[in-house]
Amino acid sequence: MALPRRHLAAVGVAALASGAAVAAPVSLRAADGLAVTGEALSASRVPARGMVLLFHMAGSNLGEYATIAPAFARRGFDTLAIDQRSGGPGWGRRNETAARLPRDPGFMAAMPDLEGALAYVRERRPQGGVLVLGSSYSAALVFLLAAGAGASVSAVLAFSPGEYLSGVSVRAAASRVACPVFVTQDSDRAEQAGAAEILAVVPGRPRRQFNPVAGAHGASILREDRNPRGAAAAWSAVDAFLDEVAPA
Repeated sequence: MALPRRHLAAVGVAALASGAAVAAPVSLRAADGLAVTGEALSASRVPARGMVLLFHMAGSNLGEYATIAPAFARRGFDTLAIDQRSGGPGWGRRNETAARLPRDPGFMAAMPDLEGALAYVRERRPQGGVLVLGSSYSAALVFLLAAGAGASVSAVLAFSPGEYLSGVSVRAAASRVACPVFVTQDSDRAEQAGAAEILAVVPGRPRRQFNPVAGAHGASILREDRNPRGAAAAWSAVDAFLDEVAPA
């Protein structure tokens, strides 16, 4: 299903097109019209290997990717991280999108934010690869996003996915994802099993799962401050997947 074109703010366009190394503020519209705050960072090389959309976990914000987005930039990827409406303060900042609402509307309510971010970058790079990265609840949502977006999503990276969405089967959505998929999670066996069950039904190839010895929940597995013993190994697994799906 093709995503509709949206009215897109001009702020942040230069960050998606230039070689700037500093994250630039982005204002975009969710699929239902809500204003969504984001930050864009350009790759350290031109042309970029692709674009990575970064979606945070519950009670969080785009600050979750403060060290992760630059790491992707060094690997040759542009990034766009957003504040989803289901989130909160942390990482030394507030969630600007969530602050526009009187209360957290829940995980599924954030789906239009992910759709809006994908529409935003597809407007600017209709032919380039767009990888979507989810953390915890958004690792569930990225399967829904990819299932509905078809070729608009070139790969999925899901960090601690699970059946977190009331009344919605993530596994059913995963069974319609035709692109490559990478999953990882904490070292907890239950988390590993839950992620494996979702990955098992994905028809896309390659599909990879990294089971860490030392881990952390969600995208925090990639942060040395949250996963000092395991971040390097997690990045190695991500790098191997990226070399398969978006070779330098």
